[in-house]
This record gives sequence, C-alpha cells and structure tokens, in this order.
Amino acid sequence: MKYHVLAACILVIAGVLITGCTQGTTTPPAPAGTQAASAATATPHATFALGNHYLQKSYSFQNEKDVRTEQFRVDNPAWGIDIVVLPLNDDPQYCWFEMTVTNMDNGQAETYGFGRTFSYEKHQQFPMYVTGPYKIEMKGNLVKVDVTAAKRNP
Repeated sequence: MKYHVLAACILVIAGVLITGCTQGTTTPPAPAGTQAASAATATPHATFALGNHYLQKSYSFQNEKDVRTEQFRVDNPAWGIDIVVLPLNDDPQYCWFEMTVTNMDNGQAETYGFGRTFSYEKHQQFPMYVTGPYKIEMKGNLVKVDVTAAKRNP
C-alpha cells in the first residue's frame, strides 16, 4: 500500500513537470490597458542605418483632427522610414499615430502606426523598395513624432 502511494506521488510530480506547470516557466500577464500586437508587428523588426534624407521633420498631434501631409521623390530603391513616437499623455489608450505612405506612380499605399490597432513600440523602422514620388499622410492624437525617410545604408 505504501509503495502505491509513493508511486502515485511520483507520477503526479512527473506529470506536472512534463506539462510545464511549474511556477518558473509561466509568463507574466500583459499589463492592463495594452492591446495585443497584430501579426504584422509580431515579426522581428528590421533595423538599418539611414543615409541621405528625403524627409526629416518633427510633428505634434494634439487632437484627432490634426492631419499633416508631405510629398517627396525617392531616387533609390533601398530606402526606409524611421519613426520615433513620444506619447504626450500618461494613459497610452489616448495616444496614437497613423501614417499612410502612398506611391503616387502606382497608387500602392501602406499604413503604419503606433497605438490603437498598431504596436506600442516607440521606435519603428520600415524598409521600402520602390522609387518614385511619395505622399505621406499622418494623423494622430496626443503624440510628438519624429519622421525620417531616407536612403538605407548598406
């Protein structure tokens, strides 16, 4: 009888270890108020150095109606966009930024951003690959954003 109890205890402990139900292997819960990252933001972020600038400006968005538009021409297929976001409110649910990058030659548009349905990563880089004239439309709320569009250095 004593051996059966001992064997049962060993089996229970082995089962707990095999399934990973130990305290050291659990992941902490996400902080309250954060949103889940989309599949696009779950991929590893590209990092690259930037060279000659097509655009380098700071923008401040105080309310949801603030919209800024910039246009420039890209002459190198290896270029990228770098954004650095500074939230202007302690509560991240009120701070967001959205940028739509449109190639004026072919009409192709991509949207990137911070907060809301986008990542809360404050520094983001986006590699780009097509030359031509571009329009960037930006909008946001309670954020200051540094935007750089430039050639990527090798």
